[in-house]
Amino acid sequence: MAAPLVLVVLVAVTVRAVLYRSSLAAFISERVEVSSPLNAWKRVVEGLALLDLGVSPYSGAIFHETPLIIYLFHFLIEYAELVFMVTDVLTAVALYLAIQDFNKVVFKKQKLLIELDKYAPDVAELIQTPMEMHYIPLKVALFYLLNPYTVMSCVAKSTCAINNTVIAFFILATIKGSAFLSAVFLALATYQSLYPLTLFAPALLYLLQRQFIPIKLKSKSFWLYTMQYAALYLCSLVVIICLSFFLLNSWDFIPSVYGFILSVPDLTPNIGLFWYFFAEMFEHFSLFFVCVFQINVFFYTIPLAIKLKEHPVFFMFVQIAIISIFKSYPTVGDIALYMAFLPVWSHLYRFLRNIFILSCVLIVCSLLFPVLWHLWIYAGSANSNFYYAITLTFNIGQILLISDYFYAFLRREYYLTHGLHLTRQDGTEVMLVLK
Repeated sequence: MAAPLVLVVLVAVTVRAVLYRSSLAAFISERVEVSSPLNAWKRVVEGLALLDLGVSPYSGAIFHETPLIIYLFHFLIEYAELVFMVTDVLTAVALYLAIQDFNKVVFKKQKLLIELDKYAPDVAELIQTPMEMHYIPLKVALFYLLNPYTVMSCVAKSTCAINNTVIAFFILATIKGSAFLSAVFLALATYQSLYPLTLFAPALLYLLQRQFIPIKLKSKSFWLYTMQYAALYLCSLVVIICLSFFLLNSWDFIPSVYGFILSVPDLTPNIGLFWYFFAEMFEHFSLFFVCVFQINVFFYTIPLAIKLKEHPVFFMFVQIAIISIFKSYPTVGDIALYMAFLPVWSHLYRFLRNIFILSCVLIVCSLLFPVLWHLWIYAGSANSNFYYAITLTFNIGQILLISDYFYAFLRREYYLTHGLHLTRQDGTEVMLVLK
């Protein structure tokens, strides 16, 4: 599998290198779908200019990246294009290795459950075979590296690519069973964009399974391991934040980065749900609705943890998707990360109900973004309502896509236990309903 992966990497790097040298690079970097006020490259350059002048990059309202990012590019500014290409390759390789290990775990679990007669006798066609799982890691790497969203994010030099790399290494460390590295990378991901805090729950559930610790609230071993992992995570986060303070000798980055993410003061149009809503709202209502909107990212974590406690990797996939939809400043680079996981759930395709329609919706919306932007900003024949309408459609499409996968996953799990051909007493076929 090494040779196909190397080939995919070479093709991906070539595509990026060609686009960097083309006239499209400037156009892509200006797209609001690709760069947000948080991760735009031109804002990083502004921050670097202020740092070189001996002024705090957080003294104005331009720069909102973390101190570690600005100091990284302080030394590597001349190799920025190479840095972004390397981060994309590292993300793909980390996901490849993570899914490779995950498939081994899935196969062993399936074998054990078959031996224990936990599956219904007529579900042989639902069981994943080694042949089906063999190319999934390569497909994941392919889906990430050659996804147009990832390519555009890299060409625009959006720092979202670096966030994706950190999350990918967090996933790899978790699936490998390394609690320390998992906590460190999760702390780094939280430090970068705050919302990955919600990935604590699926990571903990997976590590508990790896240690064969029962997930029961009355279990002492459960609480002991949870406290150990939480302590590792919090200590790592404190160390990273203190390091940032020592680099700048100031706490200015906390309100400029995390306050900016939570309060959403910059209403530049993007593919998220916040900007239009708060641009039209009266000022005295904004705080309440900011809290309501922000809670969306965190609200689903506990119910998902209860429902998917036996399936933490699928829980992680759903949570990453929720972050990319409901975060305050999303870009297409965030979407590319969870879309890379779609091949992992290829065995769910037979249970998906609207995959073709939703795929068409997402593709059409992606094509209409620049069209409606041009009509609004340049031609003057449209207004913000048009652009927000396509944004809303795009996000509804994503929500329905994740809901479809969630339903398909639960349906397959039910069939594995109760049998594929379910009938009522009168002989009619049973239809499963998600409640």
